[in-house]
Amino acid sequence: MAALDDPKPTPMMAQYLRLREEAGDALLFYRMGDFFELFFEDAKRAAAILDIALTTRGEHGGQAIPMCGVPVHSAESYLARLIKAGCRVAIAEQVETPEEAKARAKREGLPSSKVLVGRSIVRLVTAGTLTEEALLEPRRANVLVALAELREAVGVAAVDVSTGAMVLEECAPDHLGAVLARISPSEVVVPEDWPHGPDEAIFRPRSTFASDAGAERLKAVHGVATLDAFGAFSRAMLAAAGGLVSYLDHVGRGNLPLLLPPVLRESRSTMAMDAATRGSLEILESAQGGRAGSLIGAVDRCVTGAGSRLLAEDLSAPLLDSAAIEARLALVQFWRDRPIERAQLRDILRAIPDLGRALGRVVAGRGSPRDLGQLRDGLSEAARLHHWLAGAPDAPALLEKVTARLTGHGALTDLLSRALVPSPPTERGNGGFIADGYDAALDELRATSGDARRAIAAMEARYREETGIASLKIRHNGVLGYFIEVGARHADALMAPNSGFTHRQTMAGAVRFNSVKLHEEAARIAEAGGHALACEEAHFGTLVAEVVAARESIAATAAALARLDVGAGNAERAAEGDWCRPEIAEDAGLAITGGRHPVVEAALAKSGERFVANDCHLSGDNRLWLIGGPNMGGKSTFLRQNALIVLLAQAGVFVPASAARVGLVDRLFSRVGAADNLARGRSTFMVEMVETAAILAQATDRSFVILDEVGRGTSTYDGLALAWAVAEAVHSQIACRCLFATHYHELARLAETCEALSLHHVRAREWQGDLVLLHEVADGPADRSYGLAVARLAGVPAPVVARAKAVLEKLEATREATGGIAAGLGDLPLFAAMRAPEPAQATPEQQLAEALRAADLDALSPREALDLLYEWKRALPTAAGRASTKA
Repeated sequence: MAALDDPKPTPMMAQYLRLREEAGDALLFYRMGDFFELFFEDAKRAAAILDIALTTRGEHGGQAIPMCGVPVHSAESYLARLIKAGCRVAIAEQVETPEEAKARAKREGLPSSKVLVGRSIVRLVTAGTLTEEALLEPRRANVLVALAELREAVGVAAVDVSTGAMVLEECAPDHLGAVLARISPSEVVVPEDWPHGPDEAIFRPRSTFASDAGAERLKAVHGVATLDAFGAFSRAMLAAAGGLVSYLDHVGRGNLPLLLPPVLRESRSTMAMDAATRGSLEILESAQGGRAGSLIGAVDRCVTGAGSRLLAEDLSAPLLDSAAIEARLALVQFWRDRPIERAQLRDILRAIPDLGRALGRVVAGRGSPRDLGQLRDGLSEAARLHHWLAGAPDAPALLEKVTARLTGHGALTDLLSRALVPSPPTERGNGGFIADGYDAALDELRATSGDARRAIAAMEARYREETGIASLKIRHNGVLGYFIEVGARHADALMAPNSGFTHRQTMAGAVRFNSVKLHEEAARIAEAGGHALACEEAHFGTLVAEVVAARESIAATAAALARLDVGAGNAERAAEGDWCRPEIAEDAGLAITGGRHPVVEAALAKSGERFVANDCHLSGDNRLWLIGGPNMGGKSTFLRQNALIVLLAQAGVFVPASAARVGLVDRLFSRVGAADNLARGRSTFMVEMVETAAILAQATDRSFVILDEVGRGTSTYDGLALAWAVAEAVHSQIACRCLFATHYHELARLAETCEALSLHHVRAREWQGDLVLLHEVADGPADRSYGLAVARLAGVPAPVVARAKAVLEKLEATREATGGIAAGLGDLPLFAAMRAPEPAQATPEQQLAEALRAADLDALSPREALDLLYEWKRALPTAAGRASTKA
């Protein structure tokens, strides 16, 4: 990067370097005419990401300046790619016209020929502050989050800038990961030097996260004297809100986007799920990335982007209030029972624009005439829906509440209908979006401009006749304006002193002229056209002001349309898959009849296969199921499907089952499958233990836990011991509902001492040497794991399988002779009855011997082994120390 003190930079380069320093870590889009240009390291980075040509322009500091650029008219597509690649972009625009620049030069006593048009950074484009339609995913919210820690609590302020929806909440520091996993923000802002934020967080001055300043900022944004009407916000929440609004003001360069009144989210109002559980259950994104293969991909039947975003929010935060859940279920039931009306509603919704995001662009100052047209059309359709739905017989309470928010915009829609053409353009610079008849003065200006153009056409015909040049044309461009053009061989006739034409420009095969009459008509056109554009721009500002004044009621209508779409979409999914309405109970039971996995069932249906449904009945005296059976038999699917049914039920969605009764679950935990985390230095087994530890520390008696193959990542004895102890802890200490899948047949002996534990297995049979997986869950322990049969199915060579069979027979014979590796476990006291032994003071040698026994030498790398030796050596007392101890 060139230095700012480089000798004698050109005026343009000096301006660029000043803006470049102001942009910080963002790429600088420097406006030059019809292009945004990038220079130096910005150009190299952007050219690599965008796959565009990297060129050079002049020299600076004795070296050629790397440069690349993108056209202004297509900048959004390039911005989208840069943002997706993790970049932030500063937009530097011209903030004065050439005429204004010359006037400034004159005031400052500078030569007008050398003055540079002023430029400033007008906006920072970041992942969490996007509003442009081309930069956003229609079916996914784009959330910006600010965090602030105060008095051992973390305030969380979240806003979807594209719609203005703002939520404030608070959590304990150790629960922050789960909160961020639920919100899934595109960008996180934290105070500088705060160590607990995500790795990719944006740091901002700590002074902007003051709670008092945050309260004042919110009051100023919403024009209120107190925030009491919005909720009782804690100091930590207000501090986070202050940091959020300050950051939005920073990136918008003083122009705040749409911010709706903040909503208080109670920490205990929704089901808690940590990041591991969300990833395991693939709620919004599959393990491969994207919606395909995720829960929402299998459930979503919404016809609008706003509906899909609201459904994602519902699935991310299932409710704990049974009344609120039943209200959502009643809305689904209403549309489930009315297929004809449901189809009509979905057809209407499908044609309604995304009101929330159109409103967000207008309020942020980035709206277009097309956005105003979308608001006009969407609000008009909402009013039509209100007329249709008002007074519907047997309407549930939620439908009545939603219907009431669809109206109240009659004056605004009438204004927009009269003011705008039927299909307004996306750009307003060329005018043409204000309807004829709305403004008589504008109509007159347009008529004058039209008459002048007709006069020019008549003038062209007259000039052809007078000169005898049939090829004479009157043309127009942005440099010369209107001009007369003839071929070079006809130019001499117009060059004559008394011809009435003035020479303007000579081209390779043509010559261009002007005339007094043409100049007069061009002036009329320019004047009328300029006045018309200014008039339309003034009307646009007035219309925007009307929309901004009604922003909260428009946002409420947009939210009501989204809830209608979610209710009708969920009803469509229920009818399509024969899903049932779950019964919500206050007890700690779970009774699912004929349950299915929504994602797996959909995948099997595409190939013409049938999903095998299974029951699951958990209660106080039968709350822990220990499930065995072969790999590929369906244990993991069974665990996940029951967790997903609980999640769907509490989100207010019908569930894939014949019947379901769900006792409210406060926390959902899923430890199914694991992968190593090399970036944090964690092996697969370490990840498994971290997740298991979180369950044991956080689960309550109202939680639902699914555990799959706990202990499989270490030695057989260690794994069995851990699985045994975890199962006992879940049963006797936590006492929650749990499905525990395992290959350790020895765990079946827990049924002898754990009264609320029952044994189950997924059925499989061998037929003529082949393994037949039945995918049915049956009572009783598994008789075997069928591991060799599964290996044969996987394509393991026959000699290897045969050798494994011989080894297995030897091992089984040894197990029968010795009583197996679980011999004696039945004599152990229960987990709850065990007393911790009094700690004994071990000598350093004893401590070293214990550490040596505990070390898994096969799992150590050479470097780790060497580090371990040094550690043990330091732990041993010196010879002098031993001598003094003996003395």
